Amino acid sequence: VQLQASGGGLVQTGGSLRLSCAAAGRTFSNYDMGWFRQAPGKEREFVVGIHASVGIEYEDSVKGRFTISRDNAKKVVYLEMNNLKPEDTAVYYCAAVWSTSYGVRRRAAEYDYWGQGTQVTVSS
Repeated sequence: VQLQASGGGLVQTGGSLRLSCAAAGRTFSNYDMGWFRQAPGKEREFVVGIHASVGIEYEDSVKGRFTISRDNAKKVVYLEMNNLKPEDTAVYYCAAVWSTSYGVRRRAAEYDYWGQGTQVTVSS
């Protein structure tokens, strides 16, 4: 599956953005999807994941501010980000892996397909 992330930009603290990750390929609904981010000088970190069937998990720092959703008919995963903070500044990547487990995957190494990343910058 090929992934294309979009929607990043520059916002002020407290602002909102919605990221999209469009997938090309069949059987999108059978993939677990995730969003990761990487700030300069830091390792890529898990933000949120959504299982193909059931289950969503958020990294603690984004709980209550970020919301993931998926539209299997359109083959798109969205990440709605509200109340953005400067520490949210990073390149955001979407990722996919064929769903074989019953849980959300949180490690980047577990994902097989990656989008190109979209920059999110939150100014203070």
